[in-house]
Amino acid sequence: MAKGLIRIVLDILKPHDPIIPYYAKYLSELGGVEGVNITLMEIDKETENIKVTIQGNDLNFEEISNAIEDYGGSIHSVDEVVAGKTMVEEVTTPQD
Repeated sequence: MAKGLIRIVLDILKPHDPIIPYYAKYLSELGGVEGVNITLMEIDKETENIKVTIQGNDLNFEEISNAIEDYGGSIHSVDEVVAGKTMVEEVTTPQD
């Protein structure tokens, strides 16, 4: 049964190397991680801006942050966090 953090969406700046498939595999091997989705958002001469979605059971944000830094990346922002036993999807309101 899921507990703690079950989804984290991050905006990350990383060098071109390691390439995205290796980055995804590396993150997928962290404790509690069941899946990783990486989308390339922007690329320039030396870096890539990627959106990383990590889903699992009781994710350890500190371990994930350290792994990203150890692999040459830096977190620009935490764009979404889901915690608890079930995934709660956003709903559209009239203000949106």
